[in-house]
Amino acid sequence: MADAEFLLLGDALWLDLVNTATTPPDWHDGLPDPAALHRWSKAVRVEAASGTGAFADALALRHKLLALAEALAAGRGPTPAAVESLNRVLGAVEGREALVRVSGSWRVRFQAARSPGALEAVAQSAAASLSHPLLVIRRCANPECRLFFGDESPNHSRRWCSPTRCGRRGRVARRRTAPPSRRNPAGRS
Repeated sequence: MADAEFLLLGDALWLDLVNTATTPPDWHDGLPDPAALHRWSKAVRVEAASGTGAFADALALRHKLLALAEALAAGRGPTPAAVESLNRVLGAVEGREALVRVSGSWRVRFQAARSPGALEAVAQSAAASLSHPLLVIRRCANPECRLFFGDESPNHSRRWCSPTRCGRRGRVARRRTAPPSRRNPAGRS
């Protein structure tokens, strides 16, 4: 998902929020004020956080989620504080359990009374990532990049935040440093 102001990888909403903590190309804070949070919410198509303290709440949640992403990328589990923060936000979602038909069988599912707000949607995204057994959170392999992404590749071999952003740079750099015999194996010019 491309946006002029925000680099949205589209892997998981919560990682898109985390990645606003340091935004390329100059690695500044992508959410310096409430108006930027509103624009980000619009860019990711969630209901903008509003009300007194919404901006401070968003930054506090982003801080906890950044620590969570760093822990997961390092192969550690979530901290109790991160889980507590997610549960606090998820607990604010009003709704009810409902019986719904899914793929020919009945299931009990939670149905929210209203569309989730920005923070609720972010918390739901983080909870879904934590409960996904095959998802691995990684930091981009480009040493100049600080972005996180979710790796769902079959053998968990994804290395770059984006194939067009850092992946291309990595391939070009490897090609330049390869021995001449590997650069042009057929001996053609």
